[in-house]
Amino acid sequence: MNRIQNKSILVTGASAGIGAACAKRLAADGARLVLWARRRDRLDEIKARLAAEFGVTIDVDAVDVRDRAAVGAAVERMSAVPDVIVNNAGLAAGLDNLHEGDPDDWDRMIDTNIKGLLNVSRAILPAMVERNSGHVVNIGSIAGHVVYPKGNVYNATKFAVRALTEGMNIDLLGTKIRVSTVDPGACDTEFSLVRFHGDEKRASTVYDGFTPLSAEDVADAVAYVVSAPEHVNVAELILMPSAQRNPYLIQRDKT
Repeated sequence: MNRIQNKSILVTGASAGIGAACAKRLAADGARLVLWARRRDRLDEIKARLAAEFGVTIDVDAVDVRDRAAVGAAVERMSAVPDVIVNNAGLAAGLDNLHEGDPDDWDRMIDTNIKGLLNVSRAILPAMVERNSGHVVNIGSIAGHVVYPKGNVYNATKFAVRALTEGMNIDLLGTKIRVSTVDPGACDTEFSLVRFHGDEKRASTVYDGFTPLSAEDVADAVAYVVSAPEHVNVAELILMPSAQRNPYLIQRDKT
């Protein structure tokens, strides 16, 4: 049974990686999409491609989720309250010991991964509560379960996503609104390129010797969570490549 068809789904950070893959996967199931990201040109390309391929309704808006006022204005421009929010916008910046870290990197991660999720959720959840229906899917990470060396602040932001997901679920008890988190392990997207500030050589070594998750793998997990029956809340879904067993234990081929 296709429970995604005709649902209105907002995906943040939809211009690349997991967000773009979610947009394609959900469009294939017939969802009506609202796609947010900072890069409007990429959103326009995705909209044109998915609308042509799947014939679904897609609205796009250039929104930086770190900007609370911009999020509020974008919500005002939406034609209706979405049925589902996929809080995907997020990033890692830097990989350093805490005492050697760049505070600007910390701000980017905290403002995007935590405050961005809060800004979007706070702007839309009241209308979901009033309607007594909806689903919030937060994209977390296994970094929110196990701390790894030099991951300090990124780990902290993903532990916060996990805590906020649990907190939202508790606060929404008595409503029909579901809250879920999808927590991937190593996934080959722009993640490492962004983390290493565009250093392609360094980023390219992250996935040497094993097959990581793809953005499409994570999108499939999101679709599974969203398509669960209304009385089922997949509170937490963790997925990792078979070669990985926690954030820093990965079996790599020696060849």
